[in-house]
Amino acid sequence: MDYQLELQRALDAARPVLGTGRVADYIPALAAADPKSFGLALATVDGEVYGAGDWEQPFSIQSVSKLFTLALSMATGGEAVWHRVGREPSGTPFNSLVQLESELGIPRNPFINAGAVVVTDHLLTLTGDAGRSVREFLRAESGNPLLDTDPVVAGSEAAHGHRNAALAHFIASYDNLENPVEAVLGHYYAHCAIAASCRDLALAGLFLARHGLRADGSRLLSRSDAKRINAVLLTCGTYDAAGEFAFRVGLPGKSGVGGGILAIIPGKGTICVWGPALDRAGNSVGGVAALDAFTTATGWSVF
Repeated sequence: MDYQLELQRALDAARPVLGTGRVADYIPALAAADPKSFGLALATVDGEVYGAGDWEQPFSIQSVSKLFTLALSMATGGEAVWHRVGREPSGTPFNSLVQLESELGIPRNPFINAGAVVVTDHLLTLTGDAGRSVREFLRAESGNPLLDTDPVVAGSEAAHGHRNAALAHFIASYDNLENPVEAVLGHYYAHCAIAASCRDLALAGLFLARHGLRADGSRLLSRSDAKRINAVLLTCGTYDAAGEFAFRVGLPGKSGVGGGILAIIPGKGTICVWGPALDRAGNSVGGVAALDAFTTATGWSVF
């Protein structure tokens, strides 16, 4: 298979919808992104990397960071995180508060904001620095030592993070946070505001395509735990549009409101797409179109 050609074809398939949708503006530091920017990268389990478009331009990874937070929590603390967060699709927007009261402060899954706050708290307890743990992991797996948190984006999120603060305080009221709310939110913003390129994220996500093995060959997760994370990515990774994403793309994936989507092709590789213009669920319009075209052309889906 000519990987470079297939990436270019996927990019071409996305062109008609580039610029449709809206850039995330509820975080002011993200509002200036060019809605017509677009890139994608493919990393294979053999370590080869291919890209097209703006694939080496750093962007704010936002909720894509949540899959790494979960993986590190499981790698360090085992199954304990699942006593504090569920594994079911929410069916509600990613920043919704409505289920927390009826479900006694246990977030529905680790990829909505409430769930990611709990996982961040868990990782903070385990490591003492959740933001740094995610950042150092991404640097090691991507081979990019300059990858870092964007302080402007992190500050913008903190200044306008009233809903996240409400979620965290609500969770804390049910004794499901171990650390002070302010500390947890600081680490949450630190990993969400990491700036990385499609190349960086495609390489960093390969441990899930390798069934738990890191770039250096060491084991981060058991094969079973890697399978479990991929399963939750498939059912919950693209907010309340996870069913539509599975229908069109057929891969486990995690999206972020910075416009990135990291999709896992177990046993083969990863593909990361970036287009800042979002649909109503918060997923990249161009990214979903490109992934749809790529899996349709290559047959690389889990179905």
